[in-house]
Amino acid sequence: MPVPSPAPPRPQAADPLPRCGVCGTGSRQPPFRPSPPEQAPDLDLRPGEPVRSTMSRWLQQCPSCGYAAPNITKAHPAAAQAVAAAPFRALLAEAGYPPLARRFLVWAHVLEETGALHAAAEATLQAAWVADDLGKDDLARMWRLDAVALWRGGPPLDPEQTVRVIDALRRAEAWADASATGEALGLADPPEAVAQVLSLELRLIAARDAGRHTVASALPPPARRPHVTHQKLAGRGEGFVAKLKRWLGRG
Repeated sequence: MPVPSPAPPRPQAADPLPRCGVCGTGSRQPPFRPSPPEQAPDLDLRPGEPVRSTMSRWLQQCPSCGYAAPNITKAHPAAAQAVAAAPFRALLAEAGYPPLARRFLVWAHVLEETGALHAAAEATLQAAWVADDLGKDDLARMWRLDAVALWRGGPPLDPEQTVRVIDALRRAEAWADASATGEALGLADPPEAVAQVLSLELRLIAARDAGRHTVASALPPPARRPHVTHQKLAGRGEGFVAKLKRWLGRG
């Protein structure tokens, strides 16, 4: 009787769960693809709706080690050391901070530890946006000032970035610093769109107005759908959605 040949090995199913780039833990992480905002962004370039309300989906977070990033399957070689260190663990456990804000702050911490200071400033500013939504003004002010320090600690800022620093200082009620930074930028002959936003910022600073204002206030019209001029304020000619996709690792 012929001996039956062994059955061919079954191909192993692909792992359906993305694995953390720091600790290797698999977890469900819904993908996020932002749609274009329909409303003008704030002066600090927080996007208008519907993107504005999707912040809880901008970052993934490992349920095991706490590493947070736009895509947790990717990690800088130095990220594991940053995640294992005491400052990261303390920040992760800080019960006085809103959970979503902590997610942005631990990502900012990893970015800072790996030398990406401007990206760390962006993530810290986004934590301030979370605090804004929750009415936690003291935290929002603190994180805006932290973001400014990170921006200033990194490579030289271009005019588009500098006007966002001015807005962060104004929103944090750092009036003298905001005014001096704005006057210095004005003397540097910034691009026309930046100059228009700067003019509004200086008026708001003079009025001691620390509130939220949109780019449409400086560059009307239109107010509902951002004009191409508004989009260029996102930095280096790219719109906010393109910038957000790049920041999320999908651009």
